[in-house]
Amino acid sequence: MNKSAANWLSLAAVVIIVAVAGWGLGGRAQNSSSADSARGAVLYAENCASCHGADLEGQPDWQTPDPDGVLRAPPHDRTGHTWHHGDKLLFDYTKLGGDQTLKQMGVSDVKSGMPGFEDTLSDQEIWDILAFIKESWPDRERKLQEQRTEAEQTEGN
Repeated sequence: MNKSAANWLSLAAVVIIVAVAGWGLGGRAQNSSSADSARGAVLYAENCASCHGADLEGQPDWQTPDPDGVLRAPPHDRTGHTWHHGDKLLFDYTKLGGDQTLKQMGVSDVKSGMPGFEDTLSDQEIWDILAFIKESWPDRERKLQEQRTEAEQTEGN
């Protein structure tokens, strides 16, 4: 087998594995256990750092909406509030965007500046970015976020 055919065969095998895994997950990973945080770091730099900061520091004065009433990008490190939310909310907020996710939750009096990345990032890429962000959190915050994820799954939210 020549090198080109071997590369195509390898690529086909990866595509089949990803497709089969996706079918069993309803189109979205149910947790981030297979996430690649190193890949997430690269994707974060390319897609998130312009708003949330290269060091996950968020925008200045992030707790105060901008003059149009839009929430600024919060930090994703331990000083922000990302770790206060379960995986499903974090995933949906990233994929669908803040306004759409809040609307689905019945929240209508908040304007989010978070765009949706549904057309830009795959589900796995979103999980990879979340894994990178989670790695920045100390054990206490990481454990609290895991508990929130468990509660979210129990509540069905």
